Amino acid sequence: MATTAQENLPPPLDSKAKLPPLFDGTPRLYISYSCPFAQRAWITRNYKGLQDKIKLVPLNLQDRPAWYKEKVYPVNKVPALEHNGKVIGESLDLIKYVDSNFEGPSLLPDDPEKRKFADELFSHIDTFTNDVYTSFKGDPAKQAGPAFDYLEKALDKFDDGPNEIIYLHRIIIYYKFPHCTPFLLSCFRMREKKLADISQLTHTHTLHFL
Repeated sequence: MATTAQENLPPPLDSKAKLPPLFDGTPRLYISYSCPFAQRAWITRNYKGLQDKIKLVPLNLQDRPAWYKEKVYPVNKVPALEHNGKVIGESLDLIKYVDSNFEGPSLLPDDPEKRKFADELFSHIDTFTNDVYTSFKGDPAKQAGPAFDYLEKALDKFDDGPNEIIYLHRIIIYYKFPHCTPFLLSCFRMREKKLADISQLTHTHTLHFL
């Protein structure tokens, strides 16, 4: 896992901000500090130690610059990555792109079976979050149970210890539910010898990008 000193974060750009140089060879990651989808990409960037390789460009989503939609990303959402003359969007696709096209520790295992397993976890993230958010309208402990059962069963698939994709998956889920941390911590009481404590893990990553 790459480590680095705490980063000095730039202020979010609003509608009055000037257009930064585009496609000048500098990779740029457009995010919102508060957007959980953008945080996925932000975490990936920092996990791989790319703070000096990929420039962070935060946006004020309530007052975003018009040039972002007109010149950068017509979809007008975050995150988006400017790299090699093109712009990549969609957080999960962007995570895989960064992992494949930049140096740093790989998010995916080398073993083909484990790589397939990691892809399944990535694909399941949005289903999981939707199921859990929906459960908050009723009885979370009862309705969200199957979603957590699925994850615990999946994370127990391999018995040779945790790998980086499991760490990332759990961090991603944590940041999708910033106001529900106590609930998540109680639900994620895995076998202590197999998985690191999520509170310690997320604290370590928080120091890297907050």
